[in-house]
Amino acid sequence: MLLHHPLEYHARERSSHSCVEMDGLKFDYNTVNCLANRFANSLKLMGLVKGDRIAYVSKNSIEMVVMYFGCSKAGVIPVPLNYRLAPPEMLYIVNDAGCKAVFSEADFIPGLDTVKAEMSDAEQFVSVGTEQRFAGWTNYDNWLKDDDSIPQIAIDENEQVYQMYTSGTTGHPKGAMISHHNVNQNIHMAILHAEMAVGADRNLIVAPMYHAAAALSALAMISMGSTLVILAEFDPVNVVDNLEAERITMSTLVPAMIQACLVHVPDLAERDLSSLRRITYGASPIAQDTLIAGLEKFACDFNQGFGMTELTCLATTLTPAVHRQAVAGDTHLLLSAGRAVAGTEIIIADENDNEVPRGTVGEILIKGPHVMMGYWNKPEATEKTLRGGWMHSGDAAYMDEDGFIYIQDRIKDMIVSGAENIYPAEIESVLFEHPAVADAAVVGIPDEKFGEAVLAFIVLKEGEALDAEAIELFCRERLAGYKIPRRVKFIDQIPRNASGKVLKRELREPYWEGADRRVG
Repeated sequence: MLLHHPLEYHARERSSHSCVEMDGLKFDYNTVNCLANRFANSLKLMGLVKGDRIAYVSKNSIEMVVMYFGCSKAGVIPVPLNYRLAPPEMLYIVNDAGCKAVFSEADFIPGLDTVKAEMSDAEQFVSVGTEQRFAGWTNYDNWLKDDDSIPQIAIDENEQVYQMYTSGTTGHPKGAMISHHNVNQNIHMAILHAEMAVGADRNLIVAPMYHAAAALSALAMISMGSTLVILAEFDPVNVVDNLEAERITMSTLVPAMIQACLVHVPDLAERDLSSLRRITYGASPIAQDTLIAGLEKFACDFNQGFGMTELTCLATTLTPAVHRQAVAGDTHLLLSAGRAVAGTEIIIADENDNEVPRGTVGEILIKGPHVMMGYWNKPEATEKTLRGGWMHSGDAAYMDEDGFIYIQDRIKDMIVSGAENIYPAEIESVLFEHPAVADAAVVGIPDEKFGEAVLAFIVLKEGEALDAEAIELFCRERLAGYKIPRRVKFIDQIPRNASGKVLKRELREPYWEGADRRVG
């Protein structure tokens, strides 16, 4: 089965049922399917063929949903970009993926224009969601042709459907290749645990759809014939207003969003959220107090999901039943990332990939039909990550006798802040560009709002003077905003071992001392 087949099914069987809603616009399943056909046929008229790639830069929108399904029908592979990236970071991904066209909302076009001439393969540019005209960009409404006939393109379910970029410890982003089969299997895993009925749910999409979790959530809802209510971006008051007014039944929120709703919506407990039956959270650590307060104030079931882009999305789940068990007394379960979702095999292994005894810390290895095809144009990285048929997560954890997984730390040095993956090596590389910096190391430290925050340790060259504000300004020109160190500590020497490797555990440990849970 291909990604777009459920959309076509519901367009035929339940054509007038609401599919996507946003800012007063409501499109039924037949309309969305026709728009996806038009998108696919417009890609063909651009000269794109199966296997070609396009970049897509946008906040959440109806057009973005149409893009996923239109590309699926055309066999063209979308590369959704994090719109918070700096233009040079976007350029790297566009060129690495060999994107032949770039689609962008108006807000991001000026930045893209600064690197447009350096794009090696992109020759066509489309502005989306605006009547404003930009030189060198075709307006989406003019680009989208009227031909809504079904594209006649032979596609196999084991072929690629999209490509999402996830940075590596070297700081260079890697494109995870996801197939139709990967997505459909992970959707099936997700909806099995979500206990959904066809057409019964209204799902609020607020997390960005360039992320694996929000993308899968949106695609899963449509596969079940449900309704997506889309918000362009997160605002806590707007989220709660929509949960109430739109009679939302389900939503996926990262912990920082849950906390923001608790803090900035003081009358949350008095709102009529009687339609809300489930909130799914994940992607970053959550404070236990925040989780317990969320369960009380939202007064609905909570479900945790743990996964990664290389797994399409979901690998484990901490179900609502387990949350209830935890609140009833087994509070230690709230520190768990849950158990493997259906169809997924997970072991905890040592450095030689041998399974370790229960209760012993090792690396999480995962096997299942949702494991990516591999990294685009990176065979060595693919072989290393998927060696032995297992997806090597880079996360250190232990598993108890009941199969619950407790994540302890990251084998890789990745920082997760507000559900964004941040890699210290990338930030360190920028810091080393500063003429006053002699040495630097970056780690993640606990942050009540975002789960983790970026802390930079800096050694200055002799005779140089610098403050945290200067570091922030320097980084802001070179990095996405969420990667900029919010805390800077100037020290005399970075601790290293005999081989010169930075002892990051030594740097992190004072800040994590006493923390029950290091990652989510």
